[in-house]
Amino acid sequence: MSLANKITIARILAVPLFIVSVLYYTPEKDYLRFVALGIFCLAAVSDALDGYLARARNEITLAGQILDPLADKALLISAFICLYRVGVDFPHFRFPKWLVIALISRDVILILGSGVVHLIQREFHAAVTGWGKATTVLSMLCVITVLLQIPYSYIIWYVTGVVAAVSLLDYLIRGVRTLNP
Repeated sequence: MSLANKITIARILAVPLFIVSVLYYTPEKDYLRFVALGIFCLAAVSDALDGYLARARNEITLAGQILDPLADKALLISAFICLYRVGVDFPHFRFPKWLVIALISRDVILILGSGVVHLIQREFHAAVTGWGKATTVLSMLCVITVLLQIPYSYIIWYVTGVVAAVSLLDYLIRGVRTLNP
């Protein structure tokens, strides 16, 4: 197993730790917010690191191509759901419902669309686009700003929503073109 794949698997294993640290947060246990932040930041850095290592060491594998985006989706979806849930009791943590629904819906649509293309073509190589990378980076930034309780985080939420919508449209257009060359 390649080092990049091991890092990706470690990122997947970090997701439950992140979830626990967020869900057990209370104002009396404010340190858990920083534990969650540390876990999330390590996972975010590992996302860039595993991709770099796979390319630099020429160790790009089918497992890595599948696990890496799934690890990203698991981390981000769990972060948005947990921080929304915790925000019910602690408003300074709360993501707006529209953002949580928009980002999760985008990811579900992309996963289902990739599955459809794969079923029809029997082979599918999902190339990450600039819009897709921007959506991931901005989504990660949203989580970090909420955990740090940065004022005016909502500005990043709106930008992320717009970029995610453009990304979804871009991927849908590419998917249709793949099916209808």
